[in-house]
Amino acid sequence: MGHLWQSLSQQLLLPLRLQQAGVLGMNARNRLYIGRYNPRKLYPLVDNKLKTKRLAERAGIAVPELIGTIQSQHEVEALGQQLSDIPAFVIKPAKGSGGKGIVVVQSREGDYWLRANGSPVTLSDLKRHASNILAGLYSLGGTPDIAIIERCIEFDESLAHFSYEGVPDVRVIVCRGYPVMAMTRLATRASDGKANLHQGAVGVGLSLANGQALHGVQDGIRLTQHPDTEVTLSELVIPQWQPLLVLAARCYDMTGLGYLGADIVIDRQHGPLLLELNARPGLAIQLANGAGLLPRLRVIDRLSPADLRRSAEVRVMLSQQWFAGA
Repeated sequence: MGHLWQSLSQQLLLPLRLQQAGVLGMNARNRLYIGRYNPRKLYPLVDNKLKTKRLAERAGIAVPELIGTIQSQHEVEALGQQLSDIPAFVIKPAKGSGGKGIVVVQSREGDYWLRANGSPVTLSDLKRHASNILAGLYSLGGTPDIAIIERCIEFDESLAHFSYEGVPDVRVIVCRGYPVMAMTRLATRASDGKANLHQGAVGVGLSLANGQALHGVQDGIRLTQHPDTEVTLSELVIPQWQPLLVLAARCYDMTGLGYLGADIVIDRQHGPLLLELNARPGLAIQLANGAGLLPRLRVIDRLSPADLRRSAEVRVMLSQQWFAGA
């Protein structure tokens, strides 16, 4: 959990008060939810982004368009041909975590490309980065990896002023097919345009009822405005909220994982798109929401097998009824 969890502990002072607040700790998460609801044989479905993407496509779940993959050093030399007509794209490791190894390119200027912060990237830079991905520099356990090239997200204009030089995403925690908590992660100057809380992005808790902002934090400190754009966070409302939650709920049906984090972006043309799934989602979402997960998860624990067979749409509706005011 790192310094975010330490900050939450300091705010609530005592373990007893953490328990009274319904905060889910790492040990309880691992034992009661990940260990109980996530068979280890299913982990490869989400630990490899390429497998997740192909699984989602078969299930009819929208994902960012795949331009291609690089699976060998020989293929690195052909990278220029793959990108010859593509001004905006993302290169990332299939088995990366925590946002490591992701390079976002937003435009092209002659013989080089420009990243979100305006810094130039040459073809040699991109080839070197792809080679590092293949060598496992960013992968879980340092194992050999595959480089994925996707088209860049054109995020919804209503969110443009809430993020600094980066695409905001939405993390939804789904337990046994029911969304239980959500937040959006907003890029900042400190996070170098990445929506990563541990690198300094802003986390904003979201109402399950309508996607309205509830509570914002950066590095464990509550804030009301984005530190760079100065936009008031309470004005944030995630568009296409209902289909976004349904997409997240369907990830349970797609993978069989009973406790997962679904990371979703809102594309201007294509709506909600699944970026990736996490079988071990972090706990900072509680800090962003100013609320603990345990009371909500205990509701889901009591559901019957018949409740788990409901459609994703019905599961979302019930979650909104149960947790909108929690």
